[in-house]
This record gives sequence, C-alpha cells and structure tokens, in this order.
Amino acid sequence: METILKVENICYSAEQKSFIGFTGEKKEILKNISFDLEKGKILGIAGESGSGKTTLAKLIAGIIKPSSGKIIINDQNRKTRINPVQILFQNNGEVLNPFREIEEVVEEAIRLRSRIKLKEEKEKIFNSVNFPGHLWKRKGFGLSGGEQQRAALARLLAVEPELLILDEPFSAQDPDSQINFLNLFKKINEEFGITLICISHNLKLLRLLANNIIIMYKGEIVETGSSDEIFSSPKHPYTKFLLRAENYDLKYEELKFEQ
Repeated sequence: METILKVENICYSAEQKSFIGFTGEKKEILKNISFDLEKGKILGIAGESGSGKTTLAKLIAGIIKPSSGKIIINDQNRKTRINPVQILFQNNGEVLNPFREIEEVVEEAIRLRSRIKLKEEKEKIFNSVNFPGHLWKRKGFGLSGGEQQRAALARLLAVEPELLILDEPFSAQDPDSQINFLNLFKKINEEFGITLICISHNLKLLRLLANNIIIMYKGEIVETGSSDEIFSSPKHPYTKFLLRAENYDLKYEELKFEQ
C-alpha cells in the first residue's frame, strides 16, 4: 500500500507562559514521535488531555513547525494553493465564518481547485455530509452545533484534501449523534478516498472507526496496533488503564494513572 504520511522522530517544545507573559523556559510537548500512515486508511489517536494529540495534528497540517524531526506528505510537491492536510477542529468557528452564508463559503472553497463544476460539486458535497438545502443560505451562527459541524466538514471536503484530521469530533454529542457522525466519517473515507486521522478520548468509537490506533501519554507514543489488537491484548499499562477507565472498572484510588 502507498504511504501518504511519514512522521519521523518529531519533537516539539513551546515557551511557557505565566500571567505576566512568557517565562523564557520551554516545555517539551512531543518526544520522538514516529509512525507511518497508509493512503485510504483511518488512524485513531487516543490519550488524555495534555498528551500532545492536538499539537501533533497541528504539526502534521503545517500550522506549527516541529523543533526537530520530519513530517513527509506523499504529494507535498504538487503545485497547488491548497494544503493537502485539513483539520476539522473541535471549535467549528476555526473553519466557518459565523457571519457568512454556508453556500457561499463552500462555493469559494470549490473555486480554489483547477477544475470547477460548481453546481454538481456543491450538491455532491452537501449531500455527502447530509446538509439539507434549506440550510444552505443560513449563516454559521444560525446553525445548531451538529449542523455547524456538518457545514465545516463540507467546507473542508470542498478543497479535496488528501488527509483529513478530525479533532475530538464526538465531544459534546449524544450517543445517537456520535454514531451518525461515525457512519458519516466512514462514508467520506470510502466515497471520497480521503485518509483520516481521528483524535478522540472515546476508545469505543475509535474501535468502530479506525483501522489502527495510537495511544499517547505525556507527549510520547506508548502503544500502537490494529484496533483489534489494542482492545483484545493491550500491552502498555496506560492503554490498560484507559480501557479499564472507559469500562468503569477502576477503584477510586486508581483513577489517576501513575507510570
């Protein structure tokens, strides 16, 4: 299989802040992160808050630069104005302008491509994310949370990304909505051929969605494997801790993981 992404020994440090400004000291956020991702696959990344998951996503998308190491996208040399890696952030406001019509935003994104069949492409994208026609003229602030997420997803699909990163896409959703979005992401992966990275605290949903899962703890990858391997025979103590926590199988004194 073709490799779409290679992450090689990535480290990232950031200057620390206090209430009066920067302290001049740096904190290591990511330590020697390495993995490959095959084109067309879905990778899940799990770990507690502060483990470096979103920082890693921003590095892959080129929003920030690593302190050391390399990130290689297989088509990074193609001549285009569009980043082949796009992120669906937890905050949809980072993708959508709340005061612009959704149809206008998506049309603008489609026009960034070299080939344009505007009407057909727009209808295909909106239909693919189940975004009904009566909402096309709405502005971002006039949509519900779930509608905003679908609109943001349509905006990202409009630029035909090679790799789409989903940053906690299931947070603040009820169980039915979570399953609906899970099925939607599978559909996008299959119909558009887009490789996905899904960052989530919800290991059960990652198991249903992802081919492989990476477990992160304190800025490091502590375990990686197929979804079945992670759930049936976890090896690292932190992976076992996460699985037990999700199954409510921890005693009070075990609620905090200490390696």
